Amino acid sequence: MELLFDPLFRLPFFAGLTAAVAVAVVGLYLRLRGEWLAALGFAHLAGAGGVAGLLLGAPPLAAALGASAVAVAIKGALHRTGNDVYAWLILFGWAAMMLGASMTYHAKLLGENLIEGQLYFVGAEELWATLAVAGTTALVLPMLSRRLLRHELFPGHDAANGKPLWPVTLGFDLIAAAVVAITALVMGVMAAFALVFIPAWLAFALAGGWRRAVAWTAGLAAAIYTASFVTAMALDLPFATVLVGIAAALAPLRLAAGRLGGRHQA
Repeated sequence: MELLFDPLFRLPFFAGLTAAVAVAVVGLYLRLRGEWLAALGFAHLAGAGGVAGLLLGAPPLAAALGASAVAVAIKGALHRTGNDVYAWLILFGWAAMMLGASMTYHAKLLGENLIEGQLYFVGAEELWATLAVAGTTALVLPMLSRRLLRHELFPGHDAANGKPLWPVTLGFDLIAAAVVAITALVMGVMAAFALVFIPAWLAFALAGGWRRAVAWTAGLAAAIYTASFVTAMALDLPFATVLVGIAAALAPLRLAAGRLGGRHQA
């Protein structure tokens, strides 16, 4: 644990921890909406934006966030929900990212970092961007939560009462895109996807209510991230690979929770 307090690794650790908790909580809402594939869609398009930023001489971080906003605009223009639109974003984003990464050495390095995850090289710029995005999420998401939940449980309620839902869904999509983009830049595309998918997947089985599910998701994400960071540092292993492996190894918890729930019901 002394590695966490080493000045060299303190900044990357806290940047990653902030991103991990924020993206996992957003992942809970994405799972509720049946849009958990958004993690890969937004992440790949953000990667393509970051590579394009390098090629055009723009800051990669700003370009990645801008590309995520474009993804939200595309989704809104298509007027579609579910995972279909994100599958197309994954394919387009991956192709654009890999083609761009083949053009210059620095773009190639960024592309490799997005795939492999280079948390240890995170700097102050990424830390402040992560804190800004996570702080915005913490402020705005609770304001949107009630209507997002109500729309999933009672889809016709807002329409019947003449309340447009698009400002709520647009706000959430922008938050999700920004959080996923910054997480992908900080720790890699697959690590971001694992944190969106697995903590929420487990929380749906372990928690007895929505607030508990949020707490479970945040706690699991923090635990997975911290265990992965310490393990990767201690054994000199790639961080993103360790995180995905540890997260996937928790799958039996879901099975155990399901069996326990079945016994209680019986």
